[in-house]
Amino acid sequence: MSIPVPVLLTFLALSACQGRMAALLQTSNLLKESIRLLSEILETKVSCDKMNVTSIFAGDKKENYMEILCKATTVAWEGRSCHRHLEGVYLNLLSLVRRKSTVHKAPCPVAAGNTTSLNDFLVNLRRVLQRLVKD
Repeated sequence: MSIPVPVLLTFLALSACQGRMAALLQTSNLLKESIRLLSEILETKVSCDKMNVTSIFAGDKKENYMEILCKATTVAWEGRSCHRHLEGVYLNLLSLVRRKSTVHKAPCPVAAGNTTSLNDFLVNLRRVLQRLVKD
């Protein structure tokens, strides 16, 4: 018994679409979970919110989102002692970068220079992730 070619092609096309849809859904879930964790962190007032971290959002605005997310993994890892949920944010960002980028190997090095408060970093990161969810 043979399968007609049009049926086989349709099956293959649907299989490919389903894999892409699952990957998009998983990416969206990681972004939404990270936004939720960041919101919880920002609602919690702790003394280390004023802790200085590298400002990855102050530099060149031409950086792509993957590069920003890659650098954000480093800053989230460094700030995890302040908020336990930052480890979850770190793991989500790490997973996103590893899946979506062949160029960046998270966590990325961040250049010393401008600093910002951990709280400001978290606000900016949540804004970037919300923009990515909308796109």
